Amino acid sequence: MTNLEIGLWSFPLLLLLIFVRLPIGLAMLLCGLGGTWLVFGNVTPVLAKLKNETYSTFSGYSLSIVPLFLLMGQFATLGGMSRALFKAAETWMGHKRGGVAMAAVGACAGFGAICGSSLATAATMSQVALPELRRYGYSGALATGTLAAGGTLGILIPPSVILVIYAILTEQNIAKLFVAAFVPGVLAAIGYMIAISIYVRLWPNSAGTRERAPYAERMRALLDVWPVLVVFLAVVGGIYLGVFTPTEGAAVGAAGTGLIALVNGGLTRETFVESILATATATAMIFFIVLGAGFYNSFLALAQVPQQMAAFVSEQGYSPWMVLTLILLLYLVFGCVMDSLSMILLTIPIFFPIVTVLDFGLGAEEFAIWFGILVLIVVEVGLITPPVGMNLFVLNSMAKDTPISATYRGVMPFVISDIVRVALLTLFPTISLFLMRWLY
Repeated sequence: MTNLEIGLWSFPLLLLLIFVRLPIGLAMLLCGLGGTWLVFGNVTPVLAKLKNETYSTFSGYSLSIVPLFLLMGQFATLGGMSRALFKAAETWMGHKRGGVAMAAVGACAGFGAICGSSLATAATMSQVALPELRRYGYSGALATGTLAAGGTLGILIPPSVILVIYAILTEQNIAKLFVAAFVPGVLAAIGYMIAISIYVRLWPNSAGTRERAPYAERMRALLDVWPVLVVFLAVVGGIYLGVFTPTEGAAVGAAGTGLIALVNGGLTRETFVESILATATATAMIFFIVLGAGFYNSFLALAQVPQQMAAFVSEQGYSPWMVLTLILLLYLVFGCVMDSLSMILLTIPIFFPIVTVLDFGLGAEEFAIWFGILVLIVVEVGLITPPVGMNLFVLNSMAKDTPISATYRGVMPFVISDIVRVALLTLFPTISLFLMRWLY
């Protein structure tokens, strides 16, 4: 068996291990170590790689941004920022038809600007918004579908942990990726609000109404979100303007949200320890997946799988747009069975060399950033795509009286909105790139 055949056979084996519910990080680690052993025919290089790969993976400065952004999200929750965001959005939009659901989307977008995790955004905002949606007569399907979709804004609107991982894998500028993701993130929020508007017109009984809040109450609620604006402007604005690096910005954000939580009384000795432990647990999970992916992708490179696949695609004479479309469709399929981080770590080292040899009329850096935004969006769609969208299960566990089938129905308008947005951003790369071109 040739090295290439060993690499190709590792894919069905990896999927089988995932199917039998072996943790994906461990599955990739075992496939990577086993494949490397078969390629070399000797265990000594495998043991040497086990030492060197582990050190080289975790000694990188860039990965330190991950626990800092996760900690920032923990402190933001303790500081009551999620509740303040939803209250402000609700007082301004709640009286409209479907307005409370739209307010939940707006609050998710705001919280996503200070939390780089989709699951954390979905879980946090659900605790705040779900009781209010039920209070005003929103159906279980619309309520859970809205919050599941709104949670995906956590990884699209900067800062984003997934974008950081993509930047590390493809050796791209994190700040430029954050800039490029901003407009698509805003478009996502607008698209979700349009989907809600259409939904409540087609099914009027799915949403109740709320009385119009007086302007004095609206202004008070708006003033309560100043900590979110300060943190967002300090972190993202500082990164965009080059005042500090993304890692430094994450540290500033974590310190700022921690200080706000302390002033608001949400940060005590007990909650501080809980936040540190929760951050450590999430970071350990992410880092182990990163380590497993590092071994597996190193094995694939050793077996010449990405190089041979790139050469094969270029020799077939396929249209670049056809190749890109097939890759995006594969991501939608993968999203039904895998989480977003695993998809990125598993596929980017394979797909990225394939698409970089194709001509899309963009410079190398612009193409890498545009492709990263597209991948991020289709990965985001995977989080809410039945039957295994991770956000759907988070919401269903919090709304136990809503059947999972109802959540599936409620989220479909948002999936359609996402597909339309992917098509627009694919056909018009300038939508993603114009802000980056202007700033840089």
